[in-house]
Amino acid sequence: MKDYKPAVHFHQVHYTIENTKILKNITGSFPEGRITTLVGPSGAGKSTLLKLCNGLLSPDSGEIFIKNKGITAYDPVELRRLVGMALQSAPMVEGTVFKNMSLPMKLQGKHLPEEVAAGLLDDVGLGEEYLHRSSKELSGGQRQKVSIARTLVNRPQILLLDEITSSLDRSSTQEIEELIVKINRKYGATMVWITHNLRQALEVGEYTWVMMEGEVVETGESELLHNPENEKVQRFVKGDGE
Repeated sequence: MKDYKPAVHFHQVHYTIENTKILKNITGSFPEGRITTLVGPSGAGKSTLLKLCNGLLSPDSGEIFIKNKGITAYDPVELRRLVGMALQSAPMVEGTVFKNMSLPMKLQGKHLPEEVAAGLLDDVGLGEEYLHRSSKELSGGQRQKVSIARTLVNRPQILLLDEITSSLDRSSTQEIEELIVKINRKYGATMVWITHNLRQALEVGEYTWVMMEGEVVETGESELLHNPENEKVQRFVKGDGE
C-alpha cells in the first residue's frame, strides 16, 4: 500500500488516562479511499485511536494529520463534517427516521431536504417509506443503516466505524458489510473499521492494522492475517479473534 496517499497519518502519538498509557508511540497511516480494518484484543486502544481521528480526544503528544493538514488546524465543526463516525449502538433520538437524519444539518443551523434524506436512505438499502417511520420501530440492522445514512448527510471524506456489526445477526451483518463496500466505491470515502471479526477484516478490509496493548504491532494488506510475521499476532489469529 506504499503508493497510496494517507487520509490519516499518526506520528509518535501517545495518549494516557489517569497514568495508564492507552496508546504508545502510534506511527502510521490509513490509506486514502480504502477500507482499513483495525483488529486486536479488547483493550488494545482501537476505539481511542478512532476518537483521536475526529477530535473527540486529543493526544498527550505526537501529531495527527488529516488529509495532510494538522488536526489542530481544523475548526471542530469542519473536522466532524470531514470525518464522520458510526457506532455499535447506533444511537437514535426519539422521533422519526427523518428527524434523526436531520440532526447533522440542524446542529449547523441548516435544513435537510426530504428528497436528499430519501436518496441517502436509498443508498443504504432502505426505501423512502422509512423516512417517517419511528426510530423505535427499527430492527438492529435498520438502525445501523439509518445511522450510516445520517453520517453520510455531511458527505464525510473519512468514515470511522466502531464495531458496527457486533450486535447484529449474520444476515444483517452481511448486509452492512456489502453496504460499506458499496459506499466506499460510490463516494470514494476512506473507511476505518474496528472489528473483532477476523473473517470480516479479511473479506472487507483492504489494509489492516493489528493493535495490542496500545501499540501497532503489524500493518499491511489484509492478507497478512493469513500469515502474520509477528509472533503475538500469530497467536492472536490462531485464537478466536478475541
